Amino acid sequence: MTKHLLIIRLSAFGDVAMTVPVISVLRSNYPDIKITVLTTKFFSYLFNQIPNIRFIYFKPEHKTVTGLFKLSRQINKLKPDQIIDLHDVLRTKILRLFLLNKSRNTRVLNKGRKEKSSLIKGSNLTQLKSMHQRYADTFSPLNINLDSFEHFKKINIDQNNYSFRSTDKLIGIAPFAKHACKEYSIQNILNFTNLLNKGFQILFFGAPGKEEERITKLCENKANRHVISSHYSLEEQMAIMSNLDVMISMDSANGHIASLFGITVITIWGATHPYTGYGPLNQAKENSIIPDQKKFPNLPVSVYGSNCPKDYLDAINSIKVEQILERLNQII
Repeated sequence: MTKHLLIIRLSAFGDVAMTVPVISVLRSNYPDIKITVLTTKFFSYLFNQIPNIRFIYFKPEHKTVTGLFKLSRQINKLKPDQIIDLHDVLRTKILRLFLLNKSRNTRVLNKGRKEKSSLIKGSNLTQLKSMHQRYADTFSPLNINLDSFEHFKKINIDQNNYSFRSTDKLIGIAPFAKHACKEYSIQNILNFTNLLNKGFQILFFGAPGKEEERITKLCENKANRHVISSHYSLEEQMAIMSNLDVMISMDSANGHIASLFGITVITIWGATHPYTGYGPLNQAKENSIIPDQKKFPNLPVSVYGSNCPKDYLDAINSIKVEQILERLNQII
């Protein structure tokens, strides 16, 4: 019988966010199992509504082989009787070599590489299994069944002295992604925003630095536009997201975080595609806005947005802002 699980997912932001509902169900369905999650300290805040889980933090000094060995000694002291690797990259493979009882008591994520490769090659354009389900399936050999994720609770922010009015309709917009082929242009974001109802409070989410500078310009001299960035912790941003009426996101982490709270997420796709299984949790098919498949017949051309062909780099910007507005109006 499984008594103590070590669950590994080191990065990236959106991928860690997609493990959250799975671990939430694990905690709810199996209250007697001890759960330790290996991730970064920053990403650990994503799990803040899941009780009774322990963390081991992956730190910069752990990126070397020597650092991974030191990390393994820390893990071995905890004596987990099962290891669930939801990442399965070179680093975690090396780490697993150092862990005790590694072969018999390790379960590794099936990423579905062959299916995704076929999708990219255009041999079979069908909806693949969601990554949420792939994460859940990793636990199946242990007779641990995970389904029926319950959304995180909405967090009361009325007492906070924010610049936006939380009593108005709140529209979140997260216009950035790791790769350019997954980003709707700032000009298109501006055009879309200019069409929105003036009574909406529009909240732009972006990372400190260049992203924040760009969304700050979108908000200049606009009383109903607000920057949610460096002045807000991840926990504060999650609390704000829990109060949104709609989140409009690229194929990126913010959409996954908003979906944890049951928020409707409109996702704008470019070179990637919802069929790869990376869409936000429990969203209607109509909430995925994709380029015209007739104009871009080879979509998807990338799973993650990397190695995108030049003629598909700007496919996302062929999507008309009116198309996104129409879907938004159908929801609100």
